[in-house]
Amino acid sequence: MNILEETKFIMNKYDVNPNKKLGQNFLIDEEAINFIADLANKEDTIIEIGPGLGTLTSKLLERAKKVIVIELDSKMVDIIKDRFKLYKNIEIIQGDILKIDISKYKNAKIIANLPYYITTEIITKLIKQDINEINVLIQKEVAERICAVPGEKEAGAITYFVQYYADAKILKQVTKECFIPSPKVDSTVIQIKKLEKPRAQVKNEDLLFELIKENFSKRRKTITNSLSNTVPKEKLINILKELGINENIRGEKLSLEQFAKITNLI
Repeated sequence: MNILEETKFIMNKYDVNPNKKLGQNFLIDEEAINFIADLANKEDTIIEIGPGLGTLTSKLLERAKKVIVIELDSKMVDIIKDRFKLYKNIEIIQGDILKIDISKYKNAKIIANLPYYITTEIITKLIKQDINEINVLIQKEVAERICAVPGEKEAGAITYFVQYYADAKILKQVTKECFIPSPKVDSTVIQIKKLEKPRAQVKNEDLLFELIKENFSKRRKTITNSLSNTVPKEKLINILKELGINENIRGEKLSLEQFAKITNLI
């Protein structure tokens, strides 16, 4: 029985209809599933977010020391419990990853197929945890934004946030035909590895990310206009002059280090 047949069998057995509100699209491509599962090794404690029917989970249980699955949908939790009731290396948590404290799982590795609609929120939370490596399958456009270089046209506020804390790279492309139901867009596997210390040094991290977020909410404006609600224009112009930055430049062209310097002078 191949993975597509197995998925259809499980869906029929448990009378499952994918929940669109929860972004449920089941990965059925064997090559992609094995590629993702191979990111785990026998010494790893893995946190899998949104295991769904448990297709990836079954592969992770074979490869990892322990697998902690976090699933919001109670029906999927029941399926996971039933499918893997004989396994000793699985821990099942029902709940919202955005509300669950995972700080006790120090040095765990994230491997997951994330729902599109809360991808950035999940990644933002995970990066702030004591987790060194995050491997996730996400929407291709979001993956390209996360892995972009600050200053490139693909970059957004999430680019700078991730770059501040970590290195991010694209590992594999996965087409929409590899899922049931098939989403409207392709997906990408990315890897995020935390740095030992942030890439830039700032006195106030909250202010740094506030400036970056505000800038990208008005990305067509110059830096002096995009930040006008936070920093008096005259003050910002003086700061830019001190740093040798053109006051008419758009903020999307600035590097992380330049935003950090602006933050420190503010």
